[in-house]
Amino acid sequence: MTASGRTVKASFLDGERGFLARDRKEETVNVSAPLLIVGTESDNPFAIDLAVACGQVTDIADLISLKTFANSEFCPRFIEGDVDDMTTIGHQLAGATVVIVSTMSSVLTRNEIAWRSMIVARAAKDNGAERVVLVEPDLFYSAQDRGPRPEHGQVDFIREAKDYKKFNGQPFSSLLYAQMLALAGIDGVLTVHNHSVSVQRLFTSIMPLFFHNLIPTEVYADYIAHSDVTPSLRAGKGLLICAPDKGARPFTTGIFQHLAAEYPVGHLFIAKQRLGERNVSSFIDPTSPCTLEDVTGRDVVVMDDMVRTGTTVMECCRLLKEAGAARVVFFVTHFYPSQEVRENLNSPYIDEIVTTNSLPPVQNRDLQGRLRKKLTVLKIGRWMACHVLSALGYDPHCVRRPLYVIDMSSKNPRFDTLDAAAIGHLPESEIIAR
Repeated sequence: MTASGRTVKASFLDGERGFLARDRKEETVNVSAPLLIVGTESDNPFAIDLAVACGQVTDIADLISLKTFANSEFCPRFIEGDVDDMTTIGHQLAGATVVIVSTMSSVLTRNEIAWRSMIVARAAKDNGAERVVLVEPDLFYSAQDRGPRPEHGQVDFIREAKDYKKFNGQPFSSLLYAQMLALAGIDGVLTVHNHSVSVQRLFTSIMPLFFHNLIPTEVYADYIAHSDVTPSLRAGKGLLICAPDKGARPFTTGIFQHLAAEYPVGHLFIAKQRLGERNVSSFIDPTSPCTLEDVTGRDVVVMDDMVRTGTTVMECCRLLKEAGAARVVFFVTHFYPSQEVRENLNSPYIDEIVTTNSLPPVQNRDLQGRLRKKLTVLKIGRWMACHVLSALGYDPHCVRRPLYVIDMSSKNPRFDTLDAAAIGHLPESEIIAR
């Protein structure tokens, strides 16, 4: 497993993509292994989990040096195996696929991480990499998904003057970000539960290979079905899946369809009226399949892609609790517990919050603060690894089960009752990139 005489000491799995699938013994393997997974930080927990799940035993920090010069300029270097070899200069990654894992950090700003991703991508391409793929669970600059002109973003609604005014004087940053990533050498992007149709369309058109927006429908459905997060479902009383606003309905519909085949579940649509920047009024949408009367005595799962302030979801949960809901659980994919969010969601109207580790700092107990007693984090590194391997044309079934892992504080009342062995065993047919 050497090429051009250049080797590096590393432990991998599966020889065909730079790993050894049948055993985990130490071997000398080519540094230009067909698949290398690196991060924009040496200690990025999401990058480490994803790399290990894919079978990369060698630590991400041993594959790339993320150095910064004294003048603060960032200059990464893919680590050479033989520093005396002069035959593969500029080609040490020839034929390789390099996967760059980029997530929010407690140390670096999103701007710094975005720039690092582009510089690492250029380092890979300048040294012969055939493909460079960015894995960014919470795709940066997605909130800036349109600009002040009609050509700035393809949305599914008619933009009125006040919407253009909202972005007046601002850049169309999501378009610029996609263009800069492609210019740096990124060929494909995988993200998780991106809320913006405009962002999805522009990344699909700009990325040379692919853009995959992975929706964790099967993860949430599995957790609801096989954990004790919603006791009324287990007791046979049924469950309501609730969309807190119109934008969440396609996602909640997917969850509802997953569960409805086996369990007595209903679907509830909430509408909102914004009375001010921090003032929202919620009510049952007239088109909702279920009504407010269906809420009484049942558990309700409220689902959304992200939370910024917590104002909307808190108002939604207040409505449900006052209507007689037995238990209200808020599922949110991207969750950063800022001080404002902690204050708003530390409400008696919300019994529990379930999120993913797409924003790794959420696992910090100190950052969770008062919410730790009702916060559950689903670590989705293995689930993400399956989709990364599938997108790149490799067999994803080598990833060890379960496909997600629970991170929960001992202060959570369910800590002693959760059956971790019952969850995360998703159907093989669902492990595809889409």
